Amino acid sequence: MNEPVRPLPRPLVILISGTGSNMQAIVRAAQAQRWRERFGAFVAAVISNRPDAKGLAWAAGQGVPTAVVDHTVYPSREAFDTALAEAIGRYDPHGRALVLLAGFMRILTPGFVQRYAGRLLNIHPSLLPAFPGLHTHRRAIEAGCRFAGATVHQVTAELDHGPILEQAVVPILPGDTPEALAARVLTQEHLIYPRAIERWLREAGA
Repeated sequence: MNEPVRPLPRPLVILISGTGSNMQAIVRAAQAQRWRERFGAFVAAVISNRPDAKGLAWAAGQGVPTAVVDHTVYPSREAFDTALAEAIGRYDPHGRALVLLAGFMRILTPGFVQRYAGRLLNIHPSLLPAFPGLHTHRRAIEAGCRFAGATVHQVTAELDHGPILEQAVVPILPGDTPEALAARVLTQEHLIYPRAIERWLREAGA
């Protein structure tokens, strides 16, 4: 009797630029929810475009391989993205990695996005399609919005667009500051990003 064919492993490569709090939430969820056993999915690496990103030390302390691709040493976005894809490839021998942007403060070129089409996710601190780009919390408050939130979406060539996978709604309170609102939204980001990844893995058949 033939043994069932097991799917190839699914590396998760997380890209960060700073403390990586969403990265930490993903790593913890992968362990707690047994993604390796259930889906063959595991956090293969954390890569930053900044050598001083604090999240690198945290990831290394969890036994997760880390790497730096310093964007300041490359002459163009295309050259940086080529080097970044090469770094991802070192942890992705079968070309199956799910690439997760977690506070990665770089605009990716269309060529990079196309390379990982369908396997490139991002979390954005607004209720997309409202307030793409930066300063989302200040803009929401100044616009008189009653609600803000966060969105997990697939990345496309258009900035902060692409199919929406998960959203969380957070009320804007009287007297809210951008900093206070950001802190409340962040707690929801840590919940919805792992949830969206888990569903992606389940629906992809890992």
